[in-house]
Amino acid sequence: MPQDSIGNEAAVRYDDAASNMFDARMLGPTVELLAELAGDGSALEFGIGTGRVAIPLAERGVPVAGIELSDTEAAELRANDKAGRVEVTIGDMATTHVDGRFRLVYLVYNTIVNLTTQDQQVACFANAAAHLEPGGHFLIEVLVPPLRRLPPGEDARVYARGPGFVGYDHYVDLVAQRVIGHYFEAGDSGLRESSLPWRYVWPSELDLMARLAGLSLLHRWADWNRSPFTGESTTHVSVWQRPE
Repeated sequence: MPQDSIGNEAAVRYDDAASNMFDARMLGPTVELLAELAGDGSALEFGIGTGRVAIPLAERGVPVAGIELSDTEAAELRANDKAGRVEVTIGDMATTHVDGRFRLVYLVYNTIVNLTTQDQQVACFANAAAHLEPGGHFLIEVLVPPLRRLPPGEDARVYARGPGFVGYDHYVDLVAQRVIGHYFEAGDSGLRESSLPWRYVWPSELDLMARLAGLSLLHRWADWNRSPFTGESTTHVSVWQRPE
């Protein structure tokens, strides 16, 4: 079973760290697409976190449930969900089952890479398929592995920097596709470091995982605005469908 590698302090700071993801220009198209895929059915979010996406989706009238590994993030979600619209189950998204069938199961903001082995990621697809009603959709938002930006002979790349902070990814195993992300932040109390292991995954690899789970690719866009996906895209939003 995957371990909760976020930790209590990081979970409380999650919304601050991802504050740009709450921007209406980002969140609006996200909720719009998810609501369209859910239709008149219900939705299940894997790795629901603090409810950044689930709560506004529920406010659109879509019944939303979620699975979350972190007790602290689930508590933050319940505090944020003033109307009590979202039901959350504590567990890991690769194996935890909730009651019911859903028109949409989804993972956003690179959550799939928090499963750090290929077996866990394959199990996640199987778990998603087991929750889908016939004709239902499984959606993932994730980065395209940025290995072209990694110079030959180097094993680390800075992905974020600014006054008082820097973040870099250390590619520890290119065969197993294992990475450890490091984030350093300077404050009044000194320098604080956090780290998180993850496993990058290619679009074609995800398609094979979907096929093993009985799903077929329906859409692949470069972003939530449904821009065309090309060889230069750095992220993708992909949708697979369970047969009718």
